[in-house]
Amino acid sequence: MMGAMTIDSAYPSTDLSVDPDFFALLTGSYARIVGAPLAGTGRGPVWLYNEAPFAVVAHNTDSDPRFVYANKTAQACFEYSWDEFIALPSRLSAEAANREERQRLLEAVARNGFMSGYRGLRIAKSGRRFTIEDGLVWQLVDADGAWCGQAATFPSWREIAAD
Repeated sequence: MMGAMTIDSAYPSTDLSVDPDFFALLTGSYARIVGAPLAGTGRGPVWLYNEAPFAVVAHNTDSDPRFVYANKTAQACFEYSWDEFIALPSRLSAEAANREERQRLLEAVARNGFMSGYRGLRIAKSGRRFTIEDGLVWQLVDADGAWCGQAATFPSWREIAAD
């Protein structure tokens, strides 16, 4: 695998929400690593961002990775706008007590390429807690094998009752 490159340098657009090159990275790496399509035939970046019924997030390769993508479903789930999401270090999507478990997951994904069936506790902007159900996390690797970050998708989540 080639040396790590940042999404920011590979994809200089400040808005990756419907960027066709970033969509190709997301869907291409998913297909190569997972062996299935992320979006159906004929569905492009606008569909994935605005209409997909499942959440998709991605972070870059910074030492403290920052989100660079969150579709509308993920934004609604986590209660962050696009501008808030892409400024957020991804570790802050989990409460401090759950960050070690989250880090172990990301390290396993780095070793194995992807992990499916993930279930983990997360926190929204408001402090609302929820559990990701049946998540899949994968390495963002471009067609040349360069590592660009990690991404996750999950079709559902379950609210955690307040104490």
